[in-house]
Amino acid sequence: MRAYIGLGSNLADPIDQVKTAIGNLQSLPDSQLIAWSSLYASPPMGPQDQPDYINAVAEIETALSAHQLLDALQAIEQQQGRIRKRHWGERTLDLDVLLYGQNEIYDERLQIPHPGISLRAFVLYPLAEIAPDLKIPKAGEIEQLLQHCPRDGLRKLEKILL
Repeated sequence: MRAYIGLGSNLADPIDQVKTAIGNLQSLPDSQLIAWSSLYASPPMGPQDQPDYINAVAEIETALSAHQLLDALQAIEQQQGRIRKRHWGERTLDLDVLLYGQNEIYDERLQIPHPGISLRAFVLYPLAEIAPDLKIPKAGEIEQLLQHCPRDGLRKLEKILL
């Protein structure tokens, strides 16, 4: 199954946190890292008294179920010392399953497509960089979504070399 993972950090050397996490995606069981975006800097979505975020998106091919993938991503977060201070607040690392094929999953642990995916510049622009022809279930073509999604201070930084 083709899956897309959102990565974000704004604590403890965020650039290194995101680069390390992308490297760790290579070690996911029964999975292969296919592509990853450049790094992007973005203002925080939640409380404004926190540092800017570093974001990226990765594409994987996986035999894991969506819930197994979520568990594996949460293990990477813990391995990298995840700290989350408050709701929508600063964090060392956040890994989200954005898309899992064209599946729609809505349960107590997982919502796919990820809520807000079609409205968040820090997700759409990196996603469009690696999958410009992607169609997001119930939202539409990524190219069309970008036309209605202002950058809101999003800045492209650098391509990650592994």
